[in-house]
Amino acid sequence: MNLTLAQSLTQTHDEMPSLREVFDTITLQSGFNTNAVIVAASLLGIAGGIIGAFALLRKRSLTADALSHATLPGITSAFLIASAMGLNARSLPILLLGATISGILGVLCIHLILTYTRLREDAAIGIVLSVFFGIGVVLLSVIQSTATSSAAGLNHFIYGQTAAMLTADAILMGTIVLIAIAIAILAMKEITIVCFNESFARVTGIPAGLIDGLILALIVLVTVSGLQAVGLILIVAMLIIPPAAARFWTDRVRLLIILSALIGALSGFIGASVSALLPRKPAGAVIVLCAGSIFIISMLAAPTRGVIAQLIRHAKLKLQIAIDHTLESKYQYPEHHPRTTFSLRVLLRLKGFTQSLSPSSALSQSGIKRGRRVRRNHMLWEQYLISCADIAPSHVDWSVDQVEHILDDDLITRLENEIRASGLEVQEIQP
Repeated sequence: MNLTLAQSLTQTHDEMPSLREVFDTITLQSGFNTNAVIVAASLLGIAGGIIGAFALLRKRSLTADALSHATLPGITSAFLIASAMGLNARSLPILLLGATISGILGVLCIHLILTYTRLREDAAIGIVLSVFFGIGVVLLSVIQSTATSSAAGLNHFIYGQTAAMLTADAILMGTIVLIAIAIAILAMKEITIVCFNESFARVTGIPAGLIDGLILALIVLVTVSGLQAVGLILIVAMLIIPPAAARFWTDRVRLLIILSALIGALSGFIGASVSALLPRKPAGAVIVLCAGSIFIISMLAAPTRGVIAQLIRHAKLKLQIAIDHTLESKYQYPEHHPRTTFSLRVLLRLKGFTQSLSPSSALSQSGIKRGRRVRRNHMLWEQYLISCADIAPSHVDWSVDQVEHILDDDLITRLENEIRASGLEVQEIQP
């Protein structure tokens, strides 16, 4: 027995779980307490994703950071007050109640600073965050120096300790999360309108101030419920990372909220499962790392807004501009042969714009047609800028070279109408 205990104390790494253990954990067959923790962390991810999406759209993401730090003095004050009254100072409902009150006070302080001073929101958030967190650290040091309450375990609220949650704690956290989700779904329409057009919301009778208060209240609920799981420092990640990752995949609000909730749930589920399989890995940090990994994948691989997609579009546009410039030059000056790379000549030939790979190759019929169109677009945009926009001829060359490649038929028609409306004739290219 002593040898086993000594081995467990000196062991500094986790043993890799078996496939059976992994299967049991991800299918919620590892025991009631483990399952409760995994489900609660997943629910926290869903709530963080939904509420975080509203906070992102309303530009209140940094407020969640201030709220999370503002909960520490409430937790420590609740512990001290409960100890003085002879109650169970480590009771999670008591500590969460103190965190809620402190978080609300933090929100009120931010509101008062913005209302009665000339400071901007970022300064107000920074002031409340640092001052409240400083008060909490001081009270935490007082608690830890008290003989009767030394090592009270409140530091776990700073970094989180998901694995230490009891079943009752997980149920309480899950209940708070479900309340936050229900409120968000019921008020989704009003919150969305206020996020995108506050003036329209006020005209139509939607109380924008009340909606802002509701968003902040939901942030408080999610922040308080996530203290035990990921801690007050990392809980802000559950409110910011899932909606930020989802934003890369869609432009629609409803789909953004759904994807954000799914990303949050997946992060919570994977993080809690890894913590259950590898007990030495802190669940809060693993949950945030999972969310961060999904964010990186979204940032790189999203089909429209991802970095790779943007690089591909940029490369295609750059190549298209090179092709158009070559065709325009060959069309305008048939005897002139612009310098082109071999790869560009191959591409021109594959697209059927030239008759051979030679640098002096003549344009095909499709190449002549495309070169003429680009040249006409050039002249049309140049004429519009000079005659209708009152721009000096010496200042239009760069703009024309960029715009001539993206003019579609509708824009060309509008430009022609604008030029004719100014009393001028549209310049045409002689064949």
